[in-house]
Amino acid sequence: MVSAAEKVAGRPSAAPADRALVHNASILIVDDEPGMRNFLRRALEKRCALLEVADSVETAEAIRQRCHFDLMIVDIRLPGRSGVEWLCELREREVRTDVIVMTAYADLDTAIAALRCGAADFILKPFRLEQMVSAVQRCLERRQIARENFLLRREMRARTLDGIIGNSSAMRNVCSIARRVAPTSATVLVEGETGTGKELVARAVHALSGRTGPFVPVNCGSIAPDLLESELFGHTKGAFTGAHQSREGLFMYAQGGTLFLDEIAEMPLPMQAKLLRAIEEKQIRAVGAEREMPIDVRVITATNRKLSTEMEQGRFREDLYFRLNVVTITVPPVRERLDDIPALAEYFSNTLSQELGVPALPFTHDDVVQLQTYPWPGNVRELKNVIERSLLLGKLPSDCFPGDGARRISASEGSPLQPPLAWTLAEVEKHHMLRILDAAAGNRSEAARRLGVSRKTLERKLKAWSRQDAG
Repeated sequence: MVSAAEKVAGRPSAAPADRALVHNASILIVDDEPGMRNFLRRALEKRCALLEVADSVETAEAIRQRCHFDLMIVDIRLPGRSGVEWLCELREREVRTDVIVMTAYADLDTAIAALRCGAADFILKPFRLEQMVSAVQRCLERRQIARENFLLRREMRARTLDGIIGNSSAMRNVCSIARRVAPTSATVLVEGETGTGKELVARAVHALSGRTGPFVPVNCGSIAPDLLESELFGHTKGAFTGAHQSREGLFMYAQGGTLFLDEIAEMPLPMQAKLLRAIEEKQIRAVGAEREMPIDVRVITATNRKLSTEMEQGRFREDLYFRLNVVTITVPPVRERLDDIPALAEYFSNTLSQELGVPALPFTHDDVVQLQTYPWPGNVRELKNVIERSLLLGKLPSDCFPGDGARRISASEGSPLQPPLAWTLAEVEKHHMLRILDAAAGNRSEAARRLGVSRKTLERKLKAWSRQDAG
């Protein structure tokens, strides 16, 4: 049985645009005509990863709260609120989903109003299926180009300190020290717990240093102690059993650039003496070689231990400690930079969604609260893994966090996040919005973006709170 909508719109065809449709897209169709909803569902559901339908704005809003959509196809004439009114509301709330508007009424003013409210395209009923498929294809292609541009900008930012995410006072201090020390030749020691992003800081210092050679990372704890000297300095043919040919070491690979020695506390004491000599004399001798080779390499080291304690207990050379500890950058754990979690989560959601080929995940206020009350023993690395899992599942699952409430950061532990239970909802909202504004260094546009509201809404609330305080 063919519906009236299908007779009007026409049958599917194998147009090139149809074949090129992005198959991992998620689409929401909103139309009060059952025939049109069913026709579009059958025409598009096999060509996309997720397709949902709704007969009203209220139903669409309920669906949209539990799923993220790359594209919405919305009829202008809907029961209750019109499609244009809803579109304007979505724009006010800064919802970043492309919308194709369709209508059976050739009203130029309505079309202009829809486009002004952010509609990506406007289709007049009756239409051929090829028209709708082409419009969908154009929207998804524009979205893909925007994502690629975002990735390109991110790649360019990665060469500067912009690649370090966070605006907390602790991270601003990290960036400030990195900027000051980068142009110098001083050795840098980066301290911090596992997973805090020590290598990212080291890469940022290298990127800002002006050195034209490569950044060469090596984990001292992952190389067998008897092979570490050969890995760093190289060896000649026949220098030891298995050395069938000469090989340059990592110092030579890093010539003109930066050698990053991660987990420096794992380096054996005999090797520490040789490293100290290489840094001070700017020369290395390959294993089995008779002469030394000059090097132009900056050394940055990192550790998740306190080197001063290692030195006091005889596990780290005092002279090497003072040679490496010219400038120390301490990267804070995530639990000490809770205000950075929304930005980190959004960053990982956007970047990982591109790698995984899934839609980015919008985080609700409750999601942010859940993220900010977990202590993150694995720090940024653990947060990234949780966001990756959430993207694959389509939501932030409660079982992402091992342990129970006993491990969570509570108000009794001094967390600024959790207000007293006696507070009203309005007091909780005020507390949260002011805290985010403070985290954004007073930038109202940035604070509004993080909160998921318009700047106008934020300013209206600030004005109301100011009147309350004055009264």
